[in-house]
Amino acid sequence: MTLEAQYYFNHPDKIPLGQLFPDSGGAALEILRNLKPALDEFLKDSTVNAGIIKGTAPHLYGYYHIGEDTVIYNDVTIIGPVFIGKGCEIMPGAIIRPYSVIGDGCSIGHGSEIKRSVLFAGAKVASLAFVGDSVLGKSARVGSGAITANRRFDQKDIAIKQLSGAYEVGDSYCGVILGDSARIGANCVTQPGTHIGPYTWIYPMTTVRGFIPRQKRVYHPQSIVMDENEIVELS
Repeated sequence: MTLEAQYYFNHPDKIPLGQLFPDSGGAALEILRNLKPALDEFLKDSTVNAGIIKGTAPHLYGYYHIGEDTVIYNDVTIIGPVFIGKGCEIMPGAIIRPYSVIGDGCSIGHGSEIKRSVLFAGAKVASLAFVGDSVLGKSARVGSGAITANRRFDQKDIAIKQLSGAYEVGDSYCGVILGDSARIGANCVTQPGTHIGPYTWIYPMTTVRGFIPRQKRVYHPQSIVMDENEIVELS
């Protein structure tokens, strides 16, 4: 297993707020550690909204930056501090929670929730998904109904197992590291601290944990059973 950011993300220029990206050899999880100071410094008690509001005005709280040509639809809730780049699309009912950073050209689907996460440019989250304490690489995809589980049942700090020993995250919240152009299919669940390499596809309704290397297809073997059914007229 490798934790280095460069393994997962080959386009550091596509991350909003360049200071989030760690120095050479740094762990991808450092992006989350850098979130609070970087975002607080960028906003400095100021708000920018150059986006386009569609329908009912969204619910906006705290300090936030919304870039040009970003379209925000009705019933969206944004709780700052939050950074949203240019040309994004935030669909109805989405929730963007504090210390989230969303890059240019991203899409957040209907009813989805983003919590303390970083999305590189072009990342997309489909409808009714939860992305928490996570980093999504350039053009990564999270399918409808997917859950990035971000906390253990016992609420203890998360440790990531490696051959060299456990890597202590130093936090009880940690979602997924999803590499460039990787995909998580509909209704998937990633367990806390999961690392998924670039160009890997997690097929729908699959649960994963730990380290998934780059350029893999991951799915559970499934068989379909067909039995005869009675005729029941439904009202």
